[in-house]
Amino acid sequence: MMESFWSSMQIELLNRRRWKTRVELANAIFEYIEIFYNRQRRHSSLGYRTPIEFEVTSEDDTASAVN
Repeated sequence: MMESFWSSMQIELLNRRRWKTRVELANAIFEYIEIFYNRQRRHSSLGYRTPIEFEVTSEDDTASAVN
């Protein structure tokens, strides 16, 4: 999984432009992971859902199993 993540980040973010400062790069990496990768990007290993969608449906399944 991590190899796939690093490959995706390399292709989708790092190879697309040059960074002037480390701070600019750090901010771009943070935005990529927290905004795009975790909230918007669909993952094949999660049934083509975003990690947020996967967590919500997992919580719903757990809650309904308890009740």
